[in-house]
Amino acid sequence: MLGWILLPMHSLHAETSNGTDPVESLEKAAGDWVKVRAETSRIESEWSSQQRLLQSMVGALEDRADSAEAMRDLLLAKTAKDRGDLADLDSSIKSSVTGLREVETRLKAMDSLLPELRPSLPPRLNNALELPFRSLASSDLSVGERMQLTMAVLSRCIEFNRTVTSDSEVLTLASGENPQLLEVIYWGLSHGYALDRANGKAWFGSPGPKGWKWESMPDGAGKVSQLIAVYRGEYEPRFVEVPAHLADSHGGTTANSTP
Repeated sequence: MLGWILLPMHSLHAETSNGTDPVESLEKAAGDWVKVRAETSRIESEWSSQQRLLQSMVGALEDRADSAEAMRDLLLAKTAKDRGDLADLDSSIKSSVTGLREVETRLKAMDSLLPELRPSLPPRLNNALELPFRSLASSDLSVGERMQLTMAVLSRCIEFNRTVTSDSEVLTLASGENPQLLEVIYWGLSHGYALDRANGKAWFGSPGPKGWKWESMPDGAGKVSQLIAVYRGEYEPRFVEVPAHLADSHGGTTANSTP
């Protein structure tokens, strides 16, 4: 303060020597000092209030950060099991996808063999499976659709093979001949018999190297007629001898008679 007062006095002395009024100069210097002190006080006051506000905001933000961290830890603890379940589910999905691809590969391999089996099926079953076989030829099938169609074909074949089937059927007995409406009876997938009752003719059917074939049975119409009558319950149960082909140990066929 002494230096501040001496400076104006020095200035006052200089100004006095220059003919300036010292009182006026002193008043001006004091006024400037008062303004500076007032501005300084105002700035300090504003800084003090803003500092308290900033400190309050910092404290609030720190509290919010602590709360957020606590909530995060709580959520991590609560979702630990769910995250573990999701990881297990993801692993199961990947395993399922791999398994599905393997199933699709096996289905396609199986489907490639079914057309080779078809010519050897009895004509009645072959015609009944026309739609599934045609659908399986499509390359746009999903795995589920392909599996459904494949199982439909196999289940129909298994069901047909377990039963004796008899009905009327339109058959073409040889290449170049006209179709005929005949009475037929099938012993599963192994063999069958056809009867032209009006003309007294009968045929024996079985799968051959080139598919299902019909062979004429001279003088066999009576026996096939009795066989069909027994099946339909028109006769009392009895043994009826009719020809059949049994596979030999070398993969060929031999003639035999079965009841």
